[in-house]
Amino acid sequence: MPETYLSATAAASPRETVNAATPSSNTSPSVPGFGPESGGPTRTETDSLGQVEIPVHAFWGIHTARALENFPISRRPISVYPDLITALVIVKQAAARANAEIGVLELEKARVIDEACQLVRDGEFHDQFVVGVIQGGAGTSTNMNANEVITNIALELMGKGKGDYQFLHPIDDVNRSQSTNDVYPTAVKLALCFGLQRLLAEHELLRDSFGRKGVEFNDVLKIGRTQLQDAVPMTLGQEFHGFATTLTEDNQRLAETVPLLWEINLGATAIGTGITADPRYADAVRRHLRELTGFAHVTAPDLIEATSDAGVFMQLSGILKRSAIKLSKICNDLRLLSSGPQAGFGEINLPARQAGSSIMPGKVNPVIPEVINQIAFSVAGADVTVTMAAEGGQLQLNAFEPVIAHSLLQSISWMTAGCTTLRVNCIDGISANLDRLDRLVSTSVGVVTALTPYIGYSASSALAKAALLTGRNIADLVVEANLMTRERVTKLLSPARLSGLETITSAIPVISADAEALSDAAQTGAVQAAVTNAGASAGDSVSDRQVRVDAAGLPARE
Repeated sequence: MPETYLSATAAASPRETVNAATPSSNTSPSVPGFGPESGGPTRTETDSLGQVEIPVHAFWGIHTARALENFPISRRPISVYPDLITALVIVKQAAARANAEIGVLELEKARVIDEACQLVRDGEFHDQFVVGVIQGGAGTSTNMNANEVITNIALELMGKGKGDYQFLHPIDDVNRSQSTNDVYPTAVKLALCFGLQRLLAEHELLRDSFGRKGVEFNDVLKIGRTQLQDAVPMTLGQEFHGFATTLTEDNQRLAETVPLLWEINLGATAIGTGITADPRYADAVRRHLRELTGFAHVTAPDLIEATSDAGVFMQLSGILKRSAIKLSKICNDLRLLSSGPQAGFGEINLPARQAGSSIMPGKVNPVIPEVINQIAFSVAGADVTVTMAAEGGQLQLNAFEPVIAHSLLQSISWMTAGCTTLRVNCIDGISANLDRLDRLVSTSVGVVTALTPYIGYSASSALAKAALLTGRNIADLVVEANLMTRERVTKLLSPARLSGLETITSAIPVISADAEALSDAAQTGAVQAAVTNAGASAGDSVSDRQVRVDAAGLPARE
């Protein structure tokens, strides 16, 4: 974050004036939206490169004006991230208090800077933070935008005009003992802490919503799937409880990163050596920052390392990606489970939020899960950006922290909003399609897995094939084959037993006594008879259905 500007001792003190008809010959190229061509009154400000006409109403100054001219990239001002603005002025507030405490800033100047910062913290003047989120200079433009706005607010509080910097200067006073290179990364970390607090709160609410659905669907039996193929029974409640557990783990990982962001490098100034700062400043500003934020800030033990390191940003970015991708996977499941309503899974019903098509009447799409998917795609892309920007740093400074800050703040903001809309507009309103689930479970061959310890794998396989061929209920086939009594099979295929909610408290024989009494041939014959009976009951002859028993004892179509 190289400091390319000169202090007031090396440049003429600008005065607020009404613009003349034309700028002087050393005026920089005009910035769109202000200057002589804008037609409004301006004041002249000067730096080492020349003069610039600043709109008289603007609280920012010449350094901000040059940034507006140089970086018309994103068309998004830093004020789109209110947390960053708040963080910047808190850092300036702590710096003013520390400088006053150690005697390097007049008490009255410190007081008025403090008051100006508080006004911004209270939500005023955010529209004056106008530099773009993407900028060269490692954040210098952002730091100078803050310095100028705070200074001009303070000047008005003193009864002076904007730009009367001989009374209070944006660099000599507001930026006292500081460099962009310690202010900007500290402010970014602080802004991320603020954003993470809201994300964690919304994330917890979303987890609780999934948890409530887990309780609501506790006894709703369904068929679990692996590789999109039918597997074994479970409850819909178990599925939603699993979603809640996933969110719990991700919430913990996100929370673990917050204390890492409390490490600051204030007092490092340009590269970590502390040049221009009083030796007492680093400890003083840390104490005041802790008082202002309530966070347990610590000064980095190696300020040179801390000034160039972006490791904590990569770590946070990776955890945000993990959380977003796992939430996206959950939304993929929701879209599958709700697919239909007639030709899909149709196991759950998502709240209808809007018409789904301009051409297909009555179509309703899973738009809320879909927007979460897109947030996840963006967060994953942002993680690549953060990684490349962290790698791109050189020597004592990483010049690419603006894009790191933008990527992380946007990811946190979008994920927070995504968690809210997913909870309010989707999860809270999900219902189970009970009839559909009951039909799927009752005819599913997956339930036969629960019978293998009692009737053996061969007989279970034959029953599964029979159920597939006939579409009949597994329990009915078991009873008709004389493999179990109705009471016994009903108990073994109860929702609690199938889903594992009811534990087995006694030893299970490999094959039950009833099954052992039947020879392999008898089992095969019984299953074949069940298939034959199923065909007859459906109005078809055995020859019509072309059912036979193959060499493995499994019924099969010819």
